[in-house]
Amino acid sequence: MMGELFAVIAPVFACAAVGVGWSRWGPPYETRFVTALVVNVGTPCLILATLTKYEIDVGTFGEMALAAGIAIACFAAIGVIALRFTGLPPRAYLPSLMFGNCGNMGLPLSLFAFGEVGLSLAIAFFTVAALANFTIGSGISSGRVGRRELLTAPLNYAVLLSIILMIGGVEIPLWIANPLQLIGQLTVPLMLITLGVSLARLRVAGIGRALSLSLLRLGMGFAVGYGLATLMGFEGAARGILIIQSAMPVAIFNYLFAQRDGRRPDEIAGLVVMSTIISFLTLPALLFVVL
Repeated sequence: MMGELFAVIAPVFACAAVGVGWSRWGPPYETRFVTALVVNVGTPCLILATLTKYEIDVGTFGEMALAAGIAIACFAAIGVIALRFTGLPPRAYLPSLMFGNCGNMGLPLSLFAFGEVGLSLAIAFFTVAALANFTIGSGISSGRVGRRELLTAPLNYAVLLSIILMIGGVEIPLWIANPLQLIGQLTVPLMLITLGVSLARLRVAGIGRALSLSLLRLGMGFAVGYGLATLMGFEGAARGILIIQSAMPVAIFNYLFAQRDGRRPDEIAGLVVMSTIISFLTLPALLFVVL
């Protein structure tokens, strides 16, 4: 079991460490360019290549997407209660409690833990979370809902096209499938390297508050994921993916929104860094539960 756990964790640590090292000693890392490349090109190709290559039941895909929506709603409800109790402003902190890093960290973990089938299910969760983060999460921070992001997000159309192809039983020709797979393969390592670069660059403030809110994010993520998996009767890879994706640390995009809108960005950076460090430390226990 320890060998299996290490096999899942080692690639995540290795790629993130490359990012940290590059940020410290390498030439300038163009985070915006790499992020745009991953979000707009790599991820849509990864989605199309994965969902059309492996026989994933559309109903199972839809159940995971529904579970993701319910999980995010639960995070929002718990977050509102916790922030009212502590007197902290929801516009600054609620997005960080609602949205975990199920892209940069969740997709690679799901791939290494459950293979390509697990990645397909993780994509369902990630798609719902990403769209909600760029619309609802961004809207909470700025005070206005980002409808434009919903209509222009390439991953949205990649998922829609994949579902149409899956329902129709259409097999993509190799001359299209191979380039999609090749471009999609750059997504996972670039996500993790960029995560390492971003963590090394963030300026942290409010360590004590970051620690308590990080423990809340990770604790409620695991509890909600585990509870939903039980209530919805998920088993095997579906159960593991729901728990993993729900229990991810704070998404880095929440820091970008906080910086854009002046919502205590240094403290949100502290949340991102602290929750990610704790998540790295607790990964063996999390994987022990789901594997």
